[in-house]
Amino acid sequence: MSSSNTGLPLEGVRVVEFTHMVMGPTCGMILADLGAEVIKVEPPGGDKTRHLPGLGIGFFRSFNRNKKSVVLDIQTPEGLASARELIGASDVLIENFRPGLMDRLGLGHEALSRDFPRLITVSHKGFLPGPYEDRLALDEVVQNMAGLTYMTGPPGRPLRAGSSVNDIMGGMFGAIGVLAALRERERTGRGQAIQSALFENCCLLAAQHMQQFQMTGEVPPPFPARVSAWSVYDTFEVANGEQLFIGAVSDKQFLALCGVLGREDLAGDPGLATNAQRVARRPELLAELGRTLRAHAIDGLCERLQAAGLPYARVMRPDQLVADEHLLQSGGLVPMATDDGDTTQVVLLPLLMGGRRPGVRHPLAAVGEHTEEVLGRRTPAPQSA
Repeated sequence: MSSSNTGLPLEGVRVVEFTHMVMGPTCGMILADLGAEVIKVEPPGGDKTRHLPGLGIGFFRSFNRNKKSVVLDIQTPEGLASARELIGASDVLIENFRPGLMDRLGLGHEALSRDFPRLITVSHKGFLPGPYEDRLALDEVVQNMAGLTYMTGPPGRPLRAGSSVNDIMGGMFGAIGVLAALRERERTGRGQAIQSALFENCCLLAAQHMQQFQMTGEVPPPFPARVSAWSVYDTFEVANGEQLFIGAVSDKQFLALCGVLGREDLAGDPGLATNAQRVARRPELLAELGRTLRAHAIDGLCERLQAAGLPYARVMRPDQLVADEHLLQSGGLVPMATDDGDTTQVVLLPLLMGGRRPGVRHPLAAVGEHTEEVLGRRTPAPQSA
């Protein structure tokens, strides 16, 4: 068990993490933010995720805070023996290696549980056991397999979601499994194997569309081609080429929008009195609103929409969120010291616990920074029968 004094709910829980990229590290980050001592085992030279280019450059900093770093070469007998000793002194093992690797190293759940019956293991894979289990998977692979790219892009142009949605959610489900397994261990005294997988995760994201098909017998159209339930629920171009989403999902909101835009003619049109009537004339109505909106500057328009209680949103880029007033003032975006001595802003878990936001407790660990600290102490293994 960890002896650190965090005051957080997972204080006293030790996690050893054999992960890279996004899914496994997300699981470890959640547990670390909630107070667990998370020890990230890196190979000699460090996790290759630390040095990814392009869209992967932010992976390591985003999903590895509040962890300790230990360097071990588990491909050597000495490194493997040290890893096993560390696992035996831990409550939870997280891994996201390709299927079968941990078993071949003797670090699979079945082998470990014989000596450490209280150990909880969490495996993050592409697929849960079944016909696909030996296939390699990536977020984009399962987005195509589970219909997410089909639903996101316009007809005939499947488009992946603009984030590692399944990797991140897969890590979340791994963490949920750990919390449940820790609770069950209090009752049974035994750990268990937990699995989380990209494909099944994405199928849950597509579940509403699967259910829609079963209820209607009709193939759901991609979101850009869907039949909207509301007449005004779209992104418009306003003055200076800026873009603004506006939703008016009730008769009252439609009248309020007409008031904001000075379109009393539309508010008084008996053919637009109900949502059903407006949906029937949606292309014509949106074109009319679009012509009006192009004359409005976005700042003043947003103020008037806010005052009228209407849903709206500027179309933002991720770089603009670094200065977002709500994220900053609510404490959801905070500074973190990095492994190279720099400082960066990181997004915290999107939850409050007892009125506080689990935050950054430690700088981002340098490669192997805690090897001597962790492996040099001889903590009695809490897994011993």
